[in-house]
Amino acid sequence: MKSISIGDSPLTSSRLAYGCWRIAERDAAPGSGRCAVLAAVDAGYTLFDHADIYCDGEAEKVFGQVLKEVPGLRDRVVIATKCGIRKRGDPKPDAPYRYDFSADYITRSCEGSLKRLGVDTIELYQLHRPDYLMDPDEVCGAIVKLCEEGKVREFGVSNFNPSQVATLQRACGMLIRANQVEISLANLSCFEDGTLDQCLTEQITPMAWSPLAGGLLGDGPRRILASQEAYKPAAVVAALDTLAKGRGTLRTVVALAWLLRHPSGIIPIVGSTDPERIRQAAAAVDFEMSREEWYGLLGAARGRNLP
Repeated sequence: MKSISIGDSPLTSSRLAYGCWRIAERDAAPGSGRCAVLAAVDAGYTLFDHADIYCDGEAEKVFGQVLKEVPGLRDRVVIATKCGIRKRGDPKPDAPYRYDFSADYITRSCEGSLKRLGVDTIELYQLHRPDYLMDPDEVCGAIVKLCEEGKVREFGVSNFNPSQVATLQRACGMLIRANQVEISLANLSCFEDGTLDQCLTEQITPMAWSPLAGGLLGDGPRRILASQEAYKPAAVVAALDTLAKGRGTLRTVVALAWLLRHPSGIIPIVGSTDPERIRQAAAAVDFEMSREEWYGLLGAARGRNLP
C-alpha cells in the first residue's frame, strides 16, 4: 500500500489506517480481533489506531498479544493511541464522565497503554477529546517528558478545533503531528471550519475517524453513533453508487478515495472487523478520482449548489 508522512515527522503511515476500536468487543467471536488485525497487516495497513478506552483497554491487549505472537510484526507497524477520556466512576463511584489532561493522568494513561500493548514506545500519542480545563503548559510538559523518556515518539490530538490546536501548538516546544477528527461525505464540517486549512498550513496530518459515517456510506453493516443519526446521506449514496458502478468497484472504495484525494493528506481509519471488507477497502488507495468526480460527490453531499 502507498504511504505518507505523518505531519512533518519521520513517521510514515499507509494511506489507510486500521482502527482497533472493536477488535475486543464482548460479543465478538473468539479470535476475530486477531484475524482482523492480521487481515489489515496482510492488506498493507501499517498504522493501527487505538485509545485506552477502546473496549475498556482490551483492544490494546488483543493487539499486544498479536505483536507478541507474530515475529517481526512490531517493526512493521506504527502504533497510535489516545488518552484523556475518563469514564463515570473513575476513580470514585461518584466521579462523572469527563476529560482529563492533567499531567499525572496523561502519564499514567501512557504507561497503562504501553503495558497493555507490550511495547516500549508509542509512535503517535494523542489527546482524545479537548479538556475544558486544559492547561497547555502542563500538557506540553507531560508530553515532552514522555518523549524524553522514550515512551512516545510523536504527539497529536483528536477532535480539536483549529483554535484549540493553535493554543496548544503555541505552548509546545514540539509540533502537533496529527489531528484525528470525523471526516466523511456525510460530515463536511472539517472542510468549512478551517480544520483542513490549518492541517495544510501547519503540516498536520488529518486522520479521519468514521470515514464511512458509521457504515451509512459503505457496503457493509451500519454501526452509527448517536451523533450520526441525523445524517441524511441518500443523495450522496446514490451518487457513490453511480460512480462505483461506472468504475467497476464498491461504494466503500469510492467514499474512501474521495477523502484520499484531498491535498491535506487525509488518512481514513477503516474500522471494520470483517477481513474481507478490510481487504476491499484497501483498493481505495489506487482509485484515481478526477476533480469533476470529486466535486460531483461534494455537490451531492451538500444537497445544494456551490456559491
